[in-house]
Formats: sequence, C-alpha cells, structure tokens
Amino acid sequence: MLRVARALSGLNQTVGQSVSWLMLAIVLVQFAVVILRYVFGTGSIWVQEAIIYMFGFLFLLSAGYALALDGHVRVDIFYRDAAPRTKALVDLAGSILFLLPMCIVILWQSWPFVLMSWMIGEGSRETSGLPALYVLKAAILIYAGLLALQGVALILRALSALLGDREALASFPSHKG
Repeated sequence: MLRVARALSGLNQTVGQSVSWLMLAIVLVQFAVVILRYVFGTGSIWVQEAIIYMFGFLFLLSAGYALALDGHVRVDIFYRDAAPRTKALVDLAGSILFLLPMCIVILWQSWPFVLMSWMIGEGSRETSGLPALYVLKAAILIYAGLLALQGVALILRALSALLGDREALASFPSHKG
C-alpha cells in the first residue's frame, strides 16, 4: 500500500515541481508587460492573458503537490499535537468524507463545462486574446484528478499506519514538545 501511495505522491510531486517554473515565467512576463507599458507605451492583451493562463495552470496543477507535501491549509485545532495514529485516522476520515467527494463533485460538475468549451474551440472574449481557453478549462479536470489521486495516496498511507506499518506511522510525526 505504501509503495502505491509513494508512486501517487511522486506523480503529484513531479507535476508540481514542473509547473512551479510557471511562477518564474509569470514574474518575468509581468515585468515585461510593465516595461512595455510604461517605457514603450504599448501593451498586449495576448501577453496579459498568458499571465492569467500561467497562473491558472500553476494553481490548478500544483494543488495535489501542496497536499503531497502537507503544505495545504489545515484548521489545526488538535492535529499538530495529536499522536501519529490519531493523525492517520484524521487523514483517513478527511480524505474519505471530504476530499474525495469534493473531487468527484468537481469532476462531475466541470465535465460538461469543459466538454462544451472543447467542442466550440472556445477562445478569449478579446479579439486579440489567446485562442485556446478550452485548454485552461481542461486543467480543472486534471486538478480534480490529481487531487483525488493524492487523496488515495493519503488514504493508503493512513491505512498502512493504522495497520501497524512502522514506516507509514513514522510519516505522521508528533510535534509535542
């Protein structure tokens, strides 16, 4: 179980590390937009939309990565100081009761939205904007899929820990001190 969990987390880490380069691209392109506008008095809707697309891809495709690294936002009332088995139980319940159902709802509700966008070859509302909005919308499905896969990895890791796997249990460190 732990091997499958590691493979799923590895997939999210690879995707997350790959798309993290978009942050540098966003900064550089935004800098270029500012220079073009204020130094040369020109602008480009296409370039400005590219920044929005890059940010959308960055946010959507790195969510599973953030979850894999335990870098997501958590309401930490008792989790931080809980025993490793309690943490495993919370992760198991949270993934089954909240994370996976949310991913299913996102996939279910966004599928027709994305499909229609692809069918019509949806592009920007701006005349000189980017022509492939449907590609960005498809990232919604990838987002939900990667997040669901990471949810499965969390479930497998938690189950391994609850079944006594010492290595899995050690992945839920206690911060008491």
